[in-house]
Amino acid sequence: MAVTSLEGRPSRSFFAGALRLEYTENRGGFLSLGANLPPAVRTAIFKIGTGLILVGALIAAIKLRLTGWPLVGLSLVWAGGASNWADRVTRGGVVDFLNVGFGALRTGIFNVADVAVMLGACILVFNYRQLTRVSEPDEQREKEWRE
Repeated sequence: MAVTSLEGRPSRSFFAGALRLEYTENRGGFLSLGANLPPAVRTAIFKIGTGLILVGALIAAIKLRLTGWPLVGLSLVWAGGASNWADRVTRGGVVDFLNVGFGALRTGIFNVADVAVMLGACILVFNYRQLTRVSEPDEQREKEWRE
């Protein structure tokens, strides 16, 4: 939808400039990191490497029998990553089009898949922190019981 609505057109601004829609193609990773690498290196990192990571994440989810929030978090990371990977394989780069901020304080340009990856990563980190907080007293009780 971003390609058909935004490509070749001027950027659009909403909510007093807090949200901007602006078409760009990103040949690199996060914030265009690696965009200037030779094509063979970009292919190895962003197509082959990402593909292997996606397969590994899927296998890990199955082997670990993830459920609940960890499964939701990993699913969001996987879906966003797979969407960006599919763009790279079919188009050679990722279509980015969202920019948010106020005045000079702005994000880089990103897409909905990036939002899914970040939300999923936040869920995983939050869930991990909750699990470690819950398990710490259990470990302490086990240690005391052994002594």
